[in-house]
Amino acid sequence: MALPLLQLFLAVFSIYSALKFSEDVKFYIILFCLILMLVVSWADKGKRKAMLQKSLESEIDASSEKEPAVVKEQAAEALLWPKNELILIDAVHLVLKDLGLKVSTGVDYHSVDRIVKIPETQKAFGIEVMMSENEAEQNHPKFSRALEFEKEKKKKEKTLIIASTHHHLPVSERDKVEDTSKELEDFLIRHNMSLITTHRLYEIWQKAKGSENDILGIFQNLYSHPGGVFSLKNTEDSQPSPLDFSIPQTI
Repeated sequence: MALPLLQLFLAVFSIYSALKFSEDVKFYIILFCLILMLVVSWADKGKRKAMLQKSLESEIDASSEKEPAVVKEQAAEALLWPKNELILIDAVHLVLKDLGLKVSTGVDYHSVDRIVKIPETQKAFGIEVMMSENEAEQNHPKFSRALEFEKEKKKKEKTLIIASTHHHLPVSERDKVEDTSKELEDFLIRHNMSLITTHRLYEIWQKAKGSENDILGIFQNLYSHPGGVFSLKNTEDSQPSPLDFSIPQTI
């Protein structure tokens, strides 16, 4: 409330200056007031963004603390059989946080659903979460948003697409179909963007419950991935012993 009042005071004072002071003096006073109003506006915008991010994260955290087993079951269902994109985004947020990653809403950007940081590093992902009945196609609006993020991202940030594809199929059938079109695969490689499907993310999450894989190692490999669809086989090859990433057909 204080910042808007300060802006109002500066506006009134600049009008008063225009009426009461000489030409030379009022020019500098009005210019000073306008600059100060701009600074106050930026400060107010930053404060509102921080409050919004804190509110959104608190809301998600509060919902995850209520009956954790039920919330996680709902998140698992939303990953594998999402009803809409907003529910899917919340489920991805919960799962990534449960995996030990630092997840924020990314309110400082115009074009990502979440910012996800790998703990104890400066590496981060700008996450786009999308849904597709069949394979993902380049004309999906989330890929336009991904290109926007490419322009505004910081040095240590990488674009990552988390895609729910073929969600009408039984989970056991999803490895038998392609998750992206050839055109999209070329697009991802060309822009050094990686894509991981939600059922792959679910596999990682399930294995993490039994401490059967190196979560941070997987996401380090994902960060270093040259682009395209991320395969867990690459991660398996980098581990001392291969892991079986089979997935149960029911939750």
